[in-house]
Amino acid sequence: QVQLVQSGGGLVQPGGSLRLSCAAPGYIFNDNTMAWYRQAPGLQRELVAAITSDGTATYGDSMKGRITISRDNGENTVYLQMNRLKPEDTATYYCLSTGWRGNFWGQGTWVTVSS
Repeated sequence: QVQLVQSGGGLVQPGGSLRLSCAAPGYIFNDNTMAWYRQAPGLQRELVAAITSDGTATYGDSMKGRITISRDNGENTVYLQMNRLKPEDTATYYCLSTGWRGNFWGQGTWVTVSS
């Protein structure tokens, strides 16, 4: 089973920052679009950001202006830098690799924004 390994979540105060990481095997990283989704309790999973294999980034409306998605092709890792976090950003954040081999999800990382 393909594994995307996520790290970097946790508890942060409002206004704080976190960086999430997601490492993937090369064969589902190099040519794939990598994305971050989030899902809060009782809500649907929503797109946070995505980045294509050539580095083109797109952002969902919910966190636009406060986040940056990036990828390190040498390390097969995608990052999500989140700044000025709000309580409503509390959710489980999931990494996704999508390409011709299909979709592969990370295990999820819980982010809690609370004082």
